[in-house]
Amino acid sequence: MPALRNACRAFITAGAAVSLASCGNATSQGTSPVFLTLNQLSTPGATGSNSVQSDVSKNAADMGQAIFSLAAKDLSIAPTTNNQVTLTQYHVTYRRADGLATPGVDVPYGFDGATTGTVPPAGTLTVTFVLVRQDAKQESPLAQLANTAGVLTTIADVTFYGTDQVGHAINVTGSIQIDFGNFSH
Repeated sequence: MPALRNACRAFITAGAAVSLASCGNATSQGTSPVFLTLNQLSTPGATGSNSVQSDVSKNAADMGQAIFSLAAKDLSIAPTTNNQVTLTQYHVTYRRADGLATPGVDVPYGFDGATTGTVPPAGTLTVTFVLVRQDAKQESPLAQLANTAGVLTTIADVTFYGTDQVGHAINVTGSIQIDFGNFSH
C-alpha cells in the first residue's frame, strides 16, 4: 500500500509539473485581463516596411508610428471599457545585430518619451512618437556619419507603458530596424 501511495504522489506531482510547464509565460504576464498588442511599428506614411532610413544630415527628429489593439487573456470574455488601456510613456533603446550596444559609442543613447492615447476594447489606436531624437544626430556615433558614406544599422526596441482603467500596469515592446547615414549625398 505505501508503494502505491508513493507512486500516486509521484504521478500527481509529475502531472502538476507538466501542467504548469505547459502554461505559457504570456498568460501570467501582468495582472490586467487583456494583452496590449502592438500590431505595427513603422514610420508615418510607411507602406508595410519595418525599416527606417534616418538621415543624419537632416536636423530633425525621426518619427515612429505604432498601432495598438487589445486581446483578452480569457478568450471566453470580451474586453470591456474597464479593459481600455491608456498609454502614458515609452522607452527607446538601440542595439546592433553584432552585439555591440554601448550607448554613445556603438549606438545612440536610449531615451524616454511621453505619449497619451487610449486603446479601445475593440478597434485600434495609432500613436506617433519620436523614434530618433534630433539631438542624437549631433552626438556620437551618429555625428561621425555626417561626412561619410557609411551606414550604421541598428535595431530600436520600443517599449510602451500604460494602465487599464482599473489600474493594472501593462506594457508591450516592438522592434524596428533603423539605418543611419548621410543619405543626402
